Amino acid sequence: MNQMNFEFSDTIAGYVQEYNKEQDTFVVKTTDDREYVIKIGAETYGWIANTPGEPRTWLSRDQMRAMLEPGRYLFAYGIFYPEKGGHTIETQFMVFPGKKVGTYGFERQNWWIQQIDELGKFYLKAQFGEQALEFEDDAYKKAIDYDNYRTTIKLSGEKEKDNYRQETDTISRMVYGFASAYMLTGDDRFLEGAEKGTQYLRDHMRFYDADENIVYWYHGIDVHGKREDKVFASEFGDDFDAIPCYEQIYALAGPIQTYRVTGDPQILKDAEMTVDLFDRFYLDKAQGGYFSHLDPIMLDPRSESLGANKGKKNWNSVGDHAPAYLINLYLATGEKRYADFLEYTFDTIEKYFPDYENSPFVQEKFFEDWSHDNSHLWQKTRGVVGHNLKIAWNITRMHNLKPKDKYVTFARKIAEEMAKVGMDTQRGGWYDVMERKLRGDEEVHRFAFHDRKAWWQQEQGILAYQIMHGVFGDEIYLKLARESAAFYNAFFLDHDDGGVYFNVLNNGLPYLMGTERFKGSHSMSFYHSSELCFLAAVYINLLITKQPLELYFKPYPNGFKRNILRVSPDILPPGSIKIAECWIDDEPYTNFEVKALTVKLPDTKKQVRVKVRIEPTK
Repeated sequence: MNQMNFEFSDTIAGYVQEYNKEQDTFVVKTTDDREYVIKIGAETYGWIANTPGEPRTWLSRDQMRAMLEPGRYLFAYGIFYPEKGGHTIETQFMVFPGKKVGTYGFERQNWWIQQIDELGKFYLKAQFGEQALEFEDDAYKKAIDYDNYRTTIKLSGEKEKDNYRQETDTISRMVYGFASAYMLTGDDRFLEGAEKGTQYLRDHMRFYDADENIVYWYHGIDVHGKREDKVFASEFGDDFDAIPCYEQIYALAGPIQTYRVTGDPQILKDAEMTVDLFDRFYLDKAQGGYFSHLDPIMLDPRSESLGANKGKKNWNSVGDHAPAYLINLYLATGEKRYADFLEYTFDTIEKYFPDYENSPFVQEKFFEDWSHDNSHLWQKTRGVVGHNLKIAWNITRMHNLKPKDKYVTFARKIAEEMAKVGMDTQRGGWYDVMERKLRGDEEVHRFAFHDRKAWWQQEQGILAYQIMHGVFGDEIYLKLARESAAFYNAFFLDHDDGGVYFNVLNNGLPYLMGTERFKGSHSMSFYHSSELCFLAAVYINLLITKQPLELYFKPYPNGFKRNILRVSPDILPPGSIKIAECWIDDEPYTNFEVKALTVKLPDTKKQVRVKVRIEPTK
């Protein structure tokens, strides 16, 4: 052979331009305006994307051909055959995100609600067994026992059986998921999981330092039969033998989302004392921002024992407060302290993180004086696509609370740059870690480790462009939000065993090796997938398609201050939503403030079930 010919399989995502009946081919244009001619193969099959819990709609070959209308967005997975100096692409299967041109299943009013319901039931069953799903004789209340919690959940939902470690942050993240699922569904099984998990964290992972009058959280506990050994400092590689700020941040994620539902004053007290920890020991009062690590003995961010983490600041320690707990803490309390904390956070990010003279990615690692740390462990000078998108998403939320032109400028810049360098414009979806700078004669930014796509980074892309379209109105943001959500819903949902995949290959097929095959691990719990469901339901229904959304709460008597329940689902544009109706214990209730989004709770000695219908004002 004079020439090496080879075939390979790949995915093309794009918009149908035309269908050629005689040749049985169709033309697809990708997001970056490349056109591909794709042939329908002898065994090509396809389906309309479905959310978990609903049947899949399989398509006949004639139905697929009829759906190849101009303007339709789809995914075509096929084989590239070498022919005539180029390639013939023959599709093996196709996924259609909606039934009609310009429609998307994930914009249905209940799509994300049903998804979080199914994901919540997967984690209840995986952690606590089938009985955790049973209502009869309150079986679920007996079954949900966090003594049985495991950090590691395998692909099919099986968990560790013998000696094991329970990590604080993974419990908290799962609690966040259960609390969010309750808010969207009103299913008491999820609230049971959230409240018991929150109490378990308080009883086993919380440390009250009486000398300093602060609260901080253990990394986890090792369980050996009935014996429990506390693990104080982190034993995760990057943070070994330190107290990383992000672990303290995420310890609050689940309890605070639960507090939004119940108003449990114990949760609020823990949160206040953990924020005191941040302000007294992590906060750099001289040069601003929050240190990334403390040594576990003296709570000193400059201790030599911290090694590579001595005197450092990063995205997690500065910015992760907002999405993990701080926005939700503000929504639940309306307290000025937390609004000021949010403003300080985003002013700091806007001041120090942009680095567009050198890279399309933000700078994420810093020394104490805010000079750039470009040699830190694995990150070096690399950019995490999801962190960039996370900033765009959250600074837009902050703009809704305290409008500033610099917030808008920064969010728009990230949205523009990430669409060019972080998004896969051929296949859809968002990449992981990339080199921040070009080297030598390179024309495109290289992948740091691989070209796989992680579930949590898809969430950041979806939410960033959804809220930016909802707030700023740009159609390009809606287009990118839809493409991002289409990829996630087509490839990340495990319709066989439940849950979502940790990583997929660049073409969308699941990557099932090492810890990335797990549904629960040090890096994964029921957090990002539930946060996506909760906020996508909020942004789509209330900002994009203008549909009502019902939320559920179950406050304790006199739990919330002044007996006022705040029901705003997120920090949305002022005046954009209102309370349309309210029910308490399924009876109509009228003591609420339509525009202020508050409910004056009745004077009662028992927990009541509150349901509110939130509607767009226009």
